[in-house]
This record gives sequence, structure tokens and C-alpha cells, in this order.
Amino acid sequence: MYLLFGLMTSSWLARLPTVRDLLQLSTAQLGAFLLVGSVGALAAVAFSGVVVQRLGNRGTLLVASGILVVGYTLMGVGPGVRSGGLLAAGILLNGVAVALANVTFNVESARIERAMGRTVIPTFHAAFSLGAMAGSALGALASRAGVPLVVQMPAVVAVAVGARLAALPGALLPRTADEADEDREHHEHDEDRAGGLGEVAGPVAPVRGRGFTAALDPWKERRTLLIGVVVLAASLSEGSANNWLSLAVVDGFHAPEASGGLVLGLFVGAMTAVRVLGTRLIDRFGRVTVLRVSGVASLLGLLAFGLVPSLPLAAAGVALWGFGAALAVPIGIAAASDDPRRAAGRVAAVSVFSSVASITAPPLLGLAAESMGARHALLLVTVAMVASVAVAGQVRRSRPAPVRATLASEPFSAGAGALVTTSGELR
Repeated sequence: MYLLFGLMTSSWLARLPTVRDLLQLSTAQLGAFLLVGSVGALAAVAFSGVVVQRLGNRGTLLVASGILVVGYTLMGVGPGVRSGGLLAAGILLNGVAVALANVTFNVESARIERAMGRTVIPTFHAAFSLGAMAGSALGALASRAGVPLVVQMPAVVAVAVGARLAALPGALLPRTADEADEDREHHEHDEDRAGGLGEVAGPVAPVRGRGFTAALDPWKERRTLLIGVVVLAASLSEGSANNWLSLAVVDGFHAPEASGGLVLGLFVGAMTAVRVLGTRLIDRFGRVTVLRVSGVASLLGLLAFGLVPSLPLAAAGVALWGFGAALAVPIGIAAASDDPRRAAGRVAAVSVFSSVASITAPPLLGLAAESMGARHALLLVTVAMVASVAVAGQVRRSRPAPVRATLASEPFSAGAGALVTTSGELR
């Protein structure tokens, strides 16, 4: 499912030159259209945790798949009929669908990781990278063959969503008895808090507005917010490479466009290779060590790319940058999912940081590139990498204690929030 996700995304991105030409857009106007998708994703991800809690992973993926079909169809039809409005609507819907699916994928992959008892999330992200490479090749072939967008986009989404729905029964784990018990205890805990602490002498009135309150809970947690900083830095690092690396190579080294594409391919290839090996690295050395080494590698790679005088040395820096960019997002998602009862809301919260990076980074780096060049503008990302290394300790594994169903025999701890836990540090 991650592979299909990457395939769809890159097959669309590979046809952006065609979209620009059909609608006669400037680069700035095309960027504004793409920004619509980021805004849609940000709006959806803010409440995606509540959606997942209400509909479940299966229901959320079904809703996201339906939205995706409509969005991708409009993204193909809009340029074909020269309608910017249809294109914007399609991109907006695509952003919403991607946000819902992304949170669901990450929550479910964390459940699989807990069930297997070892690190597997980086493998899923490696599958996304492989799908992205395949999607880029598919888009390039479609462009070379002159396949209209109005044909390519609906065809790709039909095949990909069809395969996703076919894989859905086997891809989602059934709920375990422990998860059902934890959910029931968590619900009883919330009811007890609403009715007063201690013994409850009768039915408790339902807690109104709990969905909105639940969506805000992760934003009150220091650890979740600092994990969000890790994810923001990682998204900024990867996203800035995808958006600006090719142009930085071409302008910074006066190289042909093909060289820029090869250097970007080097970045993606390095990132994919480390994601394939990432499960063993994290299990052997732990999240914190791997995240710190990743941040330092990205920092050194960025410095090399921005400061060395020759393209071969810069390419070596890009490879190091790709190595460092590979595992930060999977580690952040896994850390946000440590408590299965709160995984959906916390993953949604840290995903907002990723969406903020995708919205703000392209225009800000673009403004910086106007004055210092794209190559040197990318050096600004090093600030985020330093911050990520500084807060890396927050991704250390923690195991929450079971929720107490009977509060009369367990005094409520002041300042503990909605859940009294005792965290044991595992690594």
C-alpha cells in the first residue's frame, strides 16, 4: 500500500511540466496551485486523528480512497479542458485524501510493528520510495508517449485504488483483545472524569464534545510537540531536496538539467537504501542514536553540498544527506505511536508539523534563493537539523502502564491529564 501511494504521487509530479504548459502557468502560479494541496492536507490532518478514532483504520481508508478517485480524476480533467478551477479542486481533494490515508497508514504500521516485536516502519517507507521511483518512470514514459493527462490520471488512480482495496483485508490487523480492553478502560476512565472522581453511583452522562477535545489533547503534551519538531526537520530536509535540489545543481554548478536529475536520483536512492536497512539499525542501536547520527549526517551532507567547489564532491554530500534523511520520519512516527490508545491523535499532531514544513518551506526557500541562489539557500535547512539532533532524546521508547478502570482505589495524579501512566524507558 505504501508502494502504491508513492507510485500515484510521483506519476502526477512527473507530469507537472505538462500541467504548466496546458494551462500556460508561470512557475509561481504552478506553485500556488500546489500550495492548495498542502492547505487541504493541513486542514484534514488537524482532525484526522478523530476521524480514525471514529471510523477505524478500514473506514478511514475507504473514505480516503473515494476522495482520491475524485481528486485524481479532476487533476487529469482540469488541465485537459484548460480549467484551473477543476485542477485546484482536484489538488485540494488529493491533499485531504493523502492526509487521511497517511495518518491511517502510519497508525496501522505502528500496530504491525508492535505485533511483530521489532522495527518495521522504515521498510514501509522504503516501499514508498520504491513506488516513487516507479511512478517517476511511469510519468516520464507517459509523457514521452504523449499520453494525455485526462487518460493517465484516472487510469493510474483506478488501478492503484483498486489494488489498495483488494489488499485492504490482508493489510489491516484485526483488533486484539488487549486493544479492545484498553479502549473500554479508556472510555470508562473518561466517563469517570466527567462524573467526578471516586465511586460513581449510577449512570454517567455522556461526555459531549469529546471528539474535538481529543483532537487537542496531543497539543498539550511536551513530548509529542518535540517529536513534531523532529518530523518537521525531517520533512523540511526531504522536501527541500525534492523541490530544489535539481535546480540548485543546474544553477549552482552550471550543469545540464540531466545532471540535476541524476543528483536528485542519487539522493532518493541513498534514502531508499538506508530505509531498507533501517529496521536492523534501529533495533541494534536504538531510536535515539540512529536519529542523532542521521541528523549529523544530513547536516554534514548539506554543508558539503552548499560549500564545496566541485559537483562530484557536492554529489557525495548529497548522498550523505540522503542517508541522513531516510529514517527521521519513520522514527518520529513510531515514537508518536508508542501508546496505541493515543496513536491516532499523536500521529495526526506530528503530521501537522510535516504539513507546515511542506507549506512554508518552498516559498521561503524560493525567496532566499532569489538573493543567495538555490544551492546556498538549502544551507538554511541545517538550522532544522541542529534542532532535530538537540531534541532526539524525546523519541526514546516508552511503555505506558495500563489505564486504571476503577478510580476509587487509585487516586488521580494531579497534572497527569486524561491518563495516569508510569513510563518505563526501554531504549
